[in-house]
Amino acid sequence: MPNLLSVYQPPLLFRNGHVSTVYYGLFRRITDFEQERERLELPDGDFMDLDWSYARRRTNKVVILLHGLEGHGQRPYITGSAKHFNLAGYDCCAVNFRGCSGVPNRLYRSYHSGATEDLEAVVNHILNTGDYRELYIKGFSLGGNMVLKYAGEGRQVPDALKGIVAISAPVDLHSSLRALMSWENIPYARRFRKHLVEKLKAKQPLYPELLPDSEIEKIKTLKDFDDIYTSRAHGFTDALEYYAQCSSGQFLDNIRVKALIINAKNDSFLGPECYPYREAEANELLYLEVPDYGGHVGFYDVQNIAYTEKRALKFFDEI
Repeated sequence: MPNLLSVYQPPLLFRNGHVSTVYYGLFRRITDFEQERERLELPDGDFMDLDWSYARRRTNKVVILLHGLEGHGQRPYITGSAKHFNLAGYDCCAVNFRGCSGVPNRLYRSYHSGATEDLEAVVNHILNTGDYRELYIKGFSLGGNMVLKYAGEGRQVPDALKGIVAISAPVDLHSSLRALMSWENIPYARRFRKHLVEKLKAKQPLYPELLPDSEIEKIKTLKDFDDIYTSRAHGFTDALEYYAQCSSGQFLDNIRVKALIINAKNDSFLGPECYPYREAEANELLYLEVPDYGGHVGFYDVQNIAYTEKRALKFFDEI
């Protein structure tokens, strides 16, 4: 489809990408909202925790929500989305990726941008145990890349899957890494690295031979983390092979379900290759919206409802 013209125009303060990113990442609060936790046991002996919230009346529509790097099911961009969908008549399942629910996962491996086998396990679980006829998926950042890869990498997606939305999606992981390692993103990169290394140290007692202090001490950047842990734990030669194999941009031509990508032009986490204009023009089911503003998973709007929450609901309702 042709690239979509965005109408998003936030207040002047939130036209600064960093203000938008930081506000929605650290200061937004969602109230009058509750979730129920379910533990999904995985075939390899690990688990993921799913945080459910429900529409006021029984519904046959459900939205799966996927968080970003070092996120979880209680981040405001997840709970804000879930609350908005619930009020509109959709149940919501907020996925906590392996090791992201506040409880360490059991295995040496954890989660990464291309772990679509875990998303597939959630989809199958929901369709096999619930009474849903319409399934939708909304992913943020890392989760956005994951759902786009899931939809385009060649599997037979279920008929119940009607549409997907990806917000601030790094469809080229190496491009996004280069952006994150730029000087303006040093505070974000340091924060991500700190949290990731803390999780590795928590795994050390279980896997001391795989995670010696000498290796963890080498992790100075996000790429180091992917070279030393992500690639080794998940079967890739190194970080570059991980980025090459797991970037969703290469799969966008093959998406056969209606999909919307919303990547802000002033998102400092995304490099030039993360704006798939050509792919959107070539695939009649793929919609790309590039607002001038929004930062990374920001998109401030009035009444504490993000622009992308309204936009995703409208997209799913129209389907």
